[in-house]
Amino acid sequence: MQLIIMALAPIAAIVAYIYFKDKYEKEPTKLLLTSFILGALVSVVLALILYSVFNIILPLQNKLSIWEQFKQAFFVVGFTEEFSKFLIVLLFAQRHKEFNEPFDGIVYAVMVSMGFAATENIMYVLNNGPGTAILRAFTAVPAHATFGILMGYFMGKAKFEPNKLFLNLCGLFLAILFHGAYDFFLFIDFVPGIWIGAFISLALGLILSRKAIKIHQKGSFFN
Repeated sequence: MQLIIMALAPIAAIVAYIYFKDKYEKEPTKLLLTSFILGALVSVVLALILYSVFNIILPLQNKLSIWEQFKQAFFVVGFTEEFSKFLIVLLFAQRHKEFNEPFDGIVYAVMVSMGFAATENIMYVLNNGPGTAILRAFTAVPAHATFGILMGYFMGKAKFEPNKLFLNLCGLFLAILFHGAYDFFLFIDFVPGIWIGAFISLALGLILSRKAIKIHQKGSFFN
């Protein structure tokens, strides 16, 4: 139980942070919880299905190949996980009447992402212990949040602008790009010191996420 609490604590902190950043028109708790659960269950199942397909199409043939790890990071892990989250936001949250301002894109994308991250984090922490919980609380979990914010920023715009498909795909692409970059620098750990690239990617994602939040707060229809 202690390990599960440690795994979920950073998830809860980020959910609360985004909830209170939604200053002007709070989303219904039931809808937020549903989005979280869909992220924790449905998007994880979708990701597992896509993983099995990609493991056939793009199997990892050489762990010491930078190109092979690039494919794994961007096309297998990045695409698979972010596309699975994207579908939940696109087909469930974005169509809902309560999705009524651009900031809601960030809120719902983060809820789905944190649901996914919760399932993933529990699995990692139960298998590897409290040290992993502490490390991931400052790395992988906030990384998932930034992917969600960047995706949600564009999906929030897409709901209220004519070029919906383009903006939705921009959100998906940006999430895959940052997810892939973060994982890529960790996957090629056989290159000395290259892991620092993951933290640079995370830092850049956090900076852009703060800007995205401020832009949508300022442009709120209820401000």
